[in-house]
Amino acid sequence: MIGLDNLKPAKGSKHRKKIVGRGVGSGHGRTATRGCKGQKARSGDGAKKIGFEGGQMPIFRRIPKRGFTNQFRKEYEIVNVESLNKFDAGTEVTPQILKEAGLTEKAKLVKILGVGDLKKALTIKVSAFSKSAIEKINVAGGKAEVIK
Repeated sequence: MIGLDNLKPAKGSKHRKKIVGRGVGSGHGRTATRGCKGQKARSGDGAKKIGFEGGQMPIFRRIPKRGFTNQFRKEYEIVNVESLNKFDAGTEVTPQILKEAGLTEKAKLVKILGVGDLKKALTIKVSAFSKSAIEKINVAGGKAEVIK
């Protein structure tokens, strides 16, 4: 009968650890199964840094670097004026409302662009507007307010 007191691993599933470096007579002595000279024969197990190419000049050092990445850049989510027609007239449109309507992914920096026409008077409060978007919002009888 099988119980916790007499469980055994499946036959052949457990292997004895290879013992190396214990004399020539053991069959795993002298170079201790590491072969002859070379990187992997040395101590430290041949571990290499990311991007190491065996001593050859790595690709990230061969390729010329130009320009820079501005870590303080502002990335706006863009919404076109025509997509604001889904809101009822007189609605106050904020980044949170745009997110709930599925027009943006985050309720953070939003810029309204002037693609299409606005047919309803809306009060829009977002981070930025294009000039054409402001004109179209004003023509429709709405307000464009910049928030921080």
